[in-house]
Amino acid sequence: MPATVAPNAVAAVSEARQWDRLMALAELGAITGADGAPGVNRQALTPLDAEARRLVLGWGTALGLTASVDVLGNLFLRHEGTEPGLAPVLSGSHMDSQPAGGRFDGIWGVIAALEAVQALREAGIATRRPIEVVAWTNEEGSRFAPGCMGSMAYAGYRPPETWDAVTDPEGIRFGDALATLLASEADLPRRGLGVLEGPAPHAYVEAHIEQGPILEEAGCDIGIVTGIQGSRWFLVELTGASAHAGTAPVSTRRDAVQDMVRAIGALNVLMEDPTDVLRFTVASIEVKPNSSNSVAETVKFTIDFRHPDAAVLRARGDAIEATIKGAVRNCAVSLTERFNAAPAVFAPEVTEAVARAATAQGLRAMHIPSGAFHDAQFLVPLCPTGMIFIPSRKGISHNPAEYSSPSQLAQGTRVLAQVLAELANS
Repeated sequence: MPATVAPNAVAAVSEARQWDRLMALAELGAITGADGAPGVNRQALTPLDAEARRLVLGWGTALGLTASVDVLGNLFLRHEGTEPGLAPVLSGSHMDSQPAGGRFDGIWGVIAALEAVQALREAGIATRRPIEVVAWTNEEGSRFAPGCMGSMAYAGYRPPETWDAVTDPEGIRFGDALATLLASEADLPRRGLGVLEGPAPHAYVEAHIEQGPILEEAGCDIGIVTGIQGSRWFLVELTGASAHAGTAPVSTRRDAVQDMVRAIGALNVLMEDPTDVLRFTVASIEVKPNSSNSVAETVKFTIDFRHPDAAVLRARGDAIEATIKGAVRNCAVSLTERFNAAPAVFAPEVTEAVARAATAQGLRAMHIPSGAFHDAQFLVPLCPTGMIFIPSRKGISHNPAEYSSPSQLAQGTRVLAQVLAELANS
């Protein structure tokens, strides 16, 4: 395989155009962080999300791309190939953000794919295969848990109606919010849902900011992502009894907070890892009645557990319930697993194409695993899949201070353009 592919398309990638589009999208849900940094709160299936989708649709259709949407709200913009019957190459990411998110997480992958396709078209480079820019629904999982609903449904990992009854903090059902979005896009052609109703793609490539400090610390321009560690998410509910904080003897209490502390302590022992590879997080806690002079009756807390080894992920994840029940003294325990994604290993067809593109463009690249999960994880069983990382300043993400420079973003998109040209002509 030659080291240089589609140099005209690489040159046609516009740093300024891409940046301007990202900044236009950042205005939709713009927030200011504690340190004054500009961020975004544009969560899945909100009116702001719908507005952002329309903006991207306008850019894509103005280029002559064909838009369509499936029953999960996954949005596609198709650049036709010279052999339209061939399986397409997909590239994209997600458009939703965390409540206090940054301007680049997810959305850059969508805009990078759009910019790469526009560069190919402006350079007059035809591809045998179609290329489809995709924006997956609800990757973050911040409004409706779990994340990656759109890509999971597309891949046949879960039936499309699986999450209809999931509610956000205001009690709005995912199914109802999705129906509202789809009604607002009734003018778009409806396509079949992924592998359930159509052929598998030929390949999938996702561009993303690293969300960690490794590339920056190593002085590298491009991360050749080797795979994604596995994830298991749980919701724990402890049910005790409320009582008066001033009168109820401690020995008689069924205090849900105290049992939560015991449970988390035992879980920390279970999840201890001298190699510091394992990731264990308790991040969301809800207490009722949440009054300073009442014993807690109920506690709900989340567990986010990740590891690159499937055996470790399975063994320790399966031990969580028994560990909690063995630690609590006075409360009933309910454990629900909300998300389970096996570790993913990316295909050489994609990782090697990324390496070739970086080398051809004189960029410093390194192989790197992903600690965060991404939609790409669920495309792995369907087709050769891979990701391209660019540096994140200080490794900050899910925060308004998240930042990658215009030149770093353009470098990543130029690599993506070359990879898409190679894969779509294979």
